[in-house]
Amino acid sequence: MVFRKLMAAFGAGVEVDTVLTGTGVRPGERLRGMVNFRGGGSDYKVEGIFLDLTAVVEVEQGDHEYKTSYSFLRQQVAGSFQLTAGAQHSQPFEIPIPWETPISAIGGQPLRGMRLGVQTELALAGALDKGDLDPLFVSPLPAQEHVLGALDRLGFQFKKADLERGTLYGSTMPFFQEIEYYAGGQWRRHFNELELTFIAGPQQMDVILEADKRGGFLTSSHDALNRFTVRYDANPGSADEALRRALEQMARRRGWF
Repeated sequence: MVFRKLMAAFGAGVEVDTVLTGTGVRPGERLRGMVNFRGGGSDYKVEGIFLDLTAVVEVEQGDHEYKTSYSFLRQQVAGSFQLTAGAQHSQPFEIPIPWETPISAIGGQPLRGMRLGVQTELALAGALDKGDLDPLFVSPLPAQEHVLGALDRLGFQFKKADLERGTLYGSTMPFFQEIEYYAGGQWRRHFNELELTFIAGPQQMDVILEADKRGGFLTSSHDALNRFTVRYDANPGSADEALRRALEQMARRRGWF
């Protein structure tokens, strides 16, 4: 275990180590783990232990962009207790992963451009102290995985992923994920790039597509949007058909198809 010292400013010297069970989790599942902590040089009353699910989000402000952290779930995993000097304790936890949690790993590999994590907060001496951000790897739902695989089969090539500040229709999050692709295959004639956003729920998810097609010299760029719904209990082939239909509709809408 790798303990990190918290509350140094208060002279407490309490050390905390949060260990997640398993290497990843999916939206709608429960994240399990253990908070291990060790007392400092004196007895202290711990008022509570909290876990924050945190995402690093890009924010546009005028002509500038910067990154900031958003907490999208905060849960108390331990109440008040007395922590004696030098004593070691462990607190198991189990917290739900929201359905709209962004994807941060595919096939067990981190998704480039994404940073999700878990922060441990210790309430002590009337103040909160946050630990470092422990990486959180969220894998796609089976339906999301199928749509991503369909894009690969259609020749689209992954570019990057990021989180943008803002709330989309049907979403409860203060940010949304964009998974960006270079167009490939037959779609290279119609689009330059494609952006994909999932808004997932317990029974179904919405898929939002935005494609751009840049014209020639002195020709302005255009964007096209489409949104469709995929039910988790539907035939997987229906998602392929809905995706292809959405791409064709976007191309026709701009006269590209």
